[in-house]
Amino acid sequence: MVASTDLGFFLPGEVIKDIESKDKYTIIGPGLRRNEEDPNSLVATQAGRLTFRAPNTYWIESRRNRYIPKKGDLVVGVVTKKSGDILKVDIGCAEFAWLSLLAFEGSTKKMKPNVNVGDLIYAKLLNAHKEMEPELVCVDQYYKSGRLGVLPNEGVLINITLRLTHTLLNAENPLLRTMAKKFPYEIVIGVNGKVWIKANQAKDVLTLCKAFEAAELESEKSIIEACRQHK
Repeated sequence: MVASTDLGFFLPGEVIKDIESKDKYTIIGPGLRRNEEDPNSLVATQAGRLTFRAPNTYWIESRRNRYIPKKGDLVVGVVTKKSGDILKVDIGCAEFAWLSLLAFEGSTKKMKPNVNVGDLIYAKLLNAHKEMEPELVCVDQYYKSGRLGVLPNEGVLINITLRLTHTLLNAENPLLRTMAKKFPYEIVIGVNGKVWIKANQAKDVLTLCKAFEAAELESEKSIIEACRQHK
């Protein structure tokens, strides 16, 4: 398993040099932006600890719990309002995002999906500008939904920290795979910290929630070691 490395504390605006990149390509996560003046460096946009995962991924680990929308993010949200063909969706940021009923696979002016207030949506951020409300879509670049769209009502929605979200979305982290060996479940994780879970029994959902609570207090390395012991 590939563990992450702490590279020190940075404040907003500080320049981060000596970036390691594989094939001259660097993946940047929350809290960072590219430095236009020097392509081989990054700039911190929020306070926190710079974290690196080989071969070329960087992000800022912070205690921030307010989600900041970013174009291309996959998020889970709750429909809070429906007005004509426009839905207002709570994705946990400063303002509601909007989603057109025409932004679903196969949707037309005559045939639109049945979406109601209170429904859970798994969507992608099409636009995320400071001056505008975030815009969501439920299709990819090929106009296919994939797993995007309305989530089944049988599931449960929980909120976790953005730090844990990043940990769970790391393909190298074995926590979700380890839990799947104990009982079957479905899960959809939004980068905004909202998580949809569906399991055969309520106690299985509770077990997952307790596992996430425990993981909040542990480092990624500790989580990996604990999962190895439960193989």
